[in-house]
Amino acid sequence: MQAAALALSVGMAVAAGLVGCFAVMRRMSLASDAMSHVALPGIGIALVFHFHPVIGGFAALVVGTLLVWDLERRTQISTETVIGVVFSLALAVGSMLATGDELVDALLGAPGTLGSWELALGLVGAAAVSVFVLTQRNRLVLALVSADIARTSGIRVARLELAYLIAFAVTVALGLRYLGVLLMGSLIIIPAATAKYLARSLDGMFAIAAVVAVTSTVAGELVAASVHRATGPVIIAIAAALFFASLALRRQPASR
Repeated sequence: MQAAALALSVGMAVAAGLVGCFAVMRRMSLASDAMSHVALPGIGIALVFHFHPVIGGFAALVVGTLLVWDLERRTQISTETVIGVVFSLALAVGSMLATGDELVDALLGAPGTLGSWELALGLVGAAAVSVFVLTQRNRLVLALVSADIARTSGIRVARLELAYLIAFAVTVALGLRYLGVLLMGSLIIIPAATAKYLARSLDGMFAIAAVVAVTSTVAGELVAASVHRATGPVIIAIAAALFFASLALRRQPASR
């Protein structure tokens, strides 16, 4: 079971690294972090009615994703702005529903014991997100460069946008247990930001983001267990340390 749990955390980290690459390229860093908070009211409802918090969080993320996508299409308001409004509402509602230790666990994560069904669904979800990003990367890049050119090439941009947002929501749901709604967005953004700074190609960016995310997650779990601290903050602290280390690595050749 421990090996399966490790595989799930690695799969989650890989998915976070890949999804984050496009979030960073779309300049959605802050909006992406806010998007993870949409899970909070779903977790609160799950706690009130005594069913699995991750299921509630995922349901809220799907509803929030559809709402953001629909509002963006109807109003032509930027994705970042719409996510900001939805995030504010979700944070307010979620804070009212979850209190005390339950709220802390929802915000920062609480790994606990994974059920066999959660492991299976998590691995399938991580694989699906990774396959989506890798197989649709050319279409995603083209839509990012010019939506009009993408449409003339036969790409249904609105549908592709929805698929990406759903992949983002699935990735956040995968990491709720490890990092909570407060920090999961950081695991999506920081490894991708590190990769963007170091990489010279899209494939290189994917590889570096995945490696940084996996390293941060696995090392963070080990360190957190040894020092008896919450897993999420330790994971993000390591990811941030790797980001600042990457800044030093890029400076060295230029100073010679």
